[in-house]
Amino acid sequence: MSARDRFLEKLRAALDAGAFVKLTLSGYRGAEPGLRNLYARVVDLRDGPRVSLLSRYSTRDVTRNVPIEEAPAAIGALLGQEFEYAHLFTTTGDWRLRCEHTGAQSLTASRPAFAVAPAPEHDRRKVKALGPAPFLEALGVTSPQGGARPGMAGKLRQIERFTELLGHLVADSPLRLRRELRMLDLGAGKGYLTFAAHAFFRARGIDAVVTGVEARDDLVQFANRIAGELGCRDLEFVRGAIGDFPVNEKPDVLLALHACDTATDDALHLGIRAGAELILAAPCCHREIRAQLAPPAVLRDVLRHGILVEREAELLTDGVRALLLEMHGYKAGVFEFISPEHTGKNLMISAQRRAQPADPAPLRARLRELLDFYGLRQQHLARLLGELG
Repeated sequence: MSARDRFLEKLRAALDAGAFVKLTLSGYRGAEPGLRNLYARVVDLRDGPRVSLLSRYSTRDVTRNVPIEEAPAAIGALLGQEFEYAHLFTTTGDWRLRCEHTGAQSLTASRPAFAVAPAPEHDRRKVKALGPAPFLEALGVTSPQGGARPGMAGKLRQIERFTELLGHLVADSPLRLRRELRMLDLGAGKGYLTFAAHAFFRARGIDAVVTGVEARDDLVQFANRIAGELGCRDLEFVRGAIGDFPVNEKPDVLLALHACDTATDDALHLGIRAGAELILAAPCCHREIRAQLAPPAVLRDVLRHGILVEREAELLTDGVRALLLEMHGYKAGVFEFISPEHTGKNLMISAQRRAQPADPAPLRARLRELLDFYGLRQQHLARLLGELG
């Protein structure tokens, strides 16, 4: 059985068992102008449950609904013909398929990103993660007509994807029961995602007190002016550096998206120290480990290429960060935040505080083994947490 056929079997089984969460097709290589992705989810219609297939174009979305039993065939017709990649999310496991233009296929499995399948919704009742958002126009992302301004389509998709992920992560955490919370965004920049998170929570009736922290005073003043003009209650931007920002009140959610190099470690340390319920970080730059990396003998022929050393350093840095989060009471995950066509820095680390932390002793042994294997002497987050002598 081919990798494509095994993938479709997984899809069919998930739909039959009620374990299906969602599916994404990407890497479009067909002839349809402007088509980029296809997204599938289950919806309840008057005639019964259907699989909703949303085709996302550069300027519009087109939806068609197919009976559940017909969905695997409909999706199968697109795999390898029009789309190169498919990512299936289920409550029992996630599956990634690649169908290359040469005919080669590969299927990889990973632990499930979602523990519970979403309840089927009718399209007309669906609440988008990011609804009408005046802040997008005020920040120069969209035009008065609602479309992306020239050069801002990638930024708009990044903001939409962030709010979608935030919704999933909050729904899978104890925060889903909260009607009040505090959020801290470290390295907020112009505040695109800070405004998005504030709008996301407020649209759901959650009284969110949101603070954006940014070192550049001009950006702080700019963002505060926009927040004031839009009447954004409990949204404030303050000047500060991630490494020494004082936390006077515990944040329930902590963001640090695209903080450079060890600034991500500073942010993760602040979140751990403050006991944040949910931490989200999208790292940027990985210079610390790159400078130290001493290729083990078994990898010497692989890591003699500079680009591969750079990528190995990125993967190793974020893997160590996830392991440290697990050691200090969190359930950590690393996943793709946004398509590489929008940004090369597209990994996100998520960490949800555990009610019952894992035993850190075996994790410490694995960390030590990992650092020794690569000849690493320092890692900033490990040092901040007291894990290095």
